[in-house]
Amino acid sequence: MRLIEMIELNDMTLEEMETHFEESGFKRFRAKQIGDWLYKKNIFDFSEMTNLSKDFREKLGNEYIIKLPETVKKQVSPTDNTTKFLFKLEDGNTIESVLLYHPKRITACISTQVGCKLNCAFCATGKSGFKRNLKTREIIGQILKMQKEIPDRIGNIVFMGMGEPFLNYDNLIKSIRILTCKDMFDYSNRRIAVSTAGIVPKMMTFASEFPEVVLSISLHAPNNRKRNEIMPINSKYPFEELIQAMKDYTAITSKRITVEYMLIKDFNDSEQDAAELAGVLGGMKVNVNLIPLNPVDSTLKRPSLKTVEHFQKFLETNGIETVLRREKGTDIDGACGQLRIQKTNHSE
Repeated sequence: MRLIEMIELNDMTLEEMETHFEESGFKRFRAKQIGDWLYKKNIFDFSEMTNLSKDFREKLGNEYIIKLPETVKKQVSPTDNTTKFLFKLEDGNTIESVLLYHPKRITACISTQVGCKLNCAFCATGKSGFKRNLKTREIIGQILKMQKEIPDRIGNIVFMGMGEPFLNYDNLIKSIRILTCKDMFDYSNRRIAVSTAGIVPKMMTFASEFPEVVLSISLHAPNNRKRNEIMPINSKYPFEELIQAMKDYTAITSKRITVEYMLIKDFNDSEQDAAELAGVLGGMKVNVNLIPLNPVDSTLKRPSLKTVEHFQKFLETNGIETVLRREKGTDIDGACGQLRIQKTNHSE
């Protein structure tokens, strides 16, 4: 007996779904109806989509599927309510995603890969190896599952979880199209941020495709030599090339870039480092996001608060807009650089 291959609706953009339904003999507007139920109402069961005819719901149930990751574990920080989710994918691989609570918004930190190829010295994800890229529905599924858990709408989406988003570019772009579609999630482009370690060619493509989406650059060093020591990707796209790409990106989009700078004790946290960074970024349309190193089982250490504040003050005095990222989720290994692949099973 031949098994029917179910069609995955949450792996389609609205346009793809409309075309598919039309070619299958259905009305195009069915796509918008399903988009509303799935992405705005968080209803994943076709039988509960009550404005669809009974016959159509039955056909959907027989031929279509909405595949979502399985929630294996949820950890909530008693300190700030940061919530980390461990999701299992259908092939048994796992990913982690995080909800961050702010006074006026909730931010979802999303993964784009199982693991990461880049192996940055300060990041646990790369140390756990790389398995594969996430499919579009696996990226979107993280948001759907987390939104189902909370009464308030997730306000911001940041692609800053496991993996390098620009190394899964096609599925990243497709996910953003679903997120920003008014008949699906309906997020503003400005409510979405993508962080890259500096995949220069994709930065230029992204500038043309999504000029309104916030771009964050994981810089983490004031010069080529130091960046080489902690970020292997720098050998492919050197520091100077990345800085020029940032200038080109701003010229195309007219948008400010967020520069992420992980402060590591006795490595990149001195006044000399701050002066060099200010010299490189001077005149550029950026704001620097300072991140004191989070523990990742390495020999690297976090600098003192006094050192961090001095570094921030030096940049600000020299005309560089700078913010100190408020620490969230460190107690549950949910902070920047702490997400990793975990071995798990259904009984956990």
